Amino acid sequence: MRSDLLMPGAFLSPLVLQDSVHRALDEDLGRAGDITSAITIPEGKRAKAKLAARKAGVVAGLACAAEAFRLLDPSVKFSSKIRDGAQIKAGEVAAEIEGSAAAILSGERVALDFVTHLSGIATLTAAFVSKVAHTSAKIACTRKTIPGLRALEKYAVRCGGGNNHRFGLDDAVLIKDNHIAVAGGIANALKSVREKIGHLVKVEIEVDSLEQLAEVLKAGGADAVLLDNMDLGKLKTSVGLAKGKVILEASGGVTLDTVAKIAETGVDIISSGALTHSAPALDFGLDIQI
Repeated sequence: MRSDLLMPGAFLSPLVLQDSVHRALDEDLGRAGDITSAITIPEGKRAKAKLAARKAGVVAGLACAAEAFRLLDPSVKFSSKIRDGAQIKAGEVAAEIEGSAAAILSGERVALDFVTHLSGIATLTAAFVSKVAHTSAKIACTRKTIPGLRALEKYAVRCGGGNNHRFGLDDAVLIKDNHIAVAGGIANALKSVREKIGHLVKVEIEVDSLEQLAEVLKAGGADAVLLDNMDLGKLKTSVGLAKGKVILEASGGVTLDTVAKIAETGVDIISSGALTHSAPALDFGLDIQI
């Protein structure tokens, strides 16, 4: 994995990246491989290509693009001009590729798919982060990700300046409304969790009313409280009630138009599934130069 292409200080398992790219290539090449390139490209033909942004934004996924070409032909040279997490202008070249023409053409779509999708997430995240820059609130993603791409999508959120929520059901406790209902109430749910969970595992609980928040604060045992779909008035009141005793996360219906006002209520975290499930792709192109 080309770690030099990743955002500085980023954490991303090379095994996750390699596996994701390998599966994408396997899906695209199928059983027979790239029959078009096999037929039309003379054996041994070399080529150069430029990977360039067609719109301005924040880059993410260059290591995935490099891995796509490496898996097809380790001799292909991928020379980056920028790193993940950096701003890129429309028309700016992100990388130059040189080597087997067949390998470049066979890997083109997979490379572009990763870069356009992940850069789109990074760009949208950066827009949210910019909207709350005048506050202390942090922007976070959720588990609303494309199956199989969660680690990469959460990495792209970090490239855009955002924070990650839990990666899965196994790395933190999040007690939601259905858990509360089955457990027999907020106090019962929190008591059960604290009796059985490891000392390093954080506990968050979801509430949708000020009464529920008061109950959580009285019961104790929560590290964070998710304020679900509360209006601005209730969010501000929640901040006053909590008095810094727990981390407050606002979630539900967060948009670029509303996020600044939400941040100004004083909540600590604002989470949005839109960062990953609704981010428009950032257009890149790969142009061959023989």
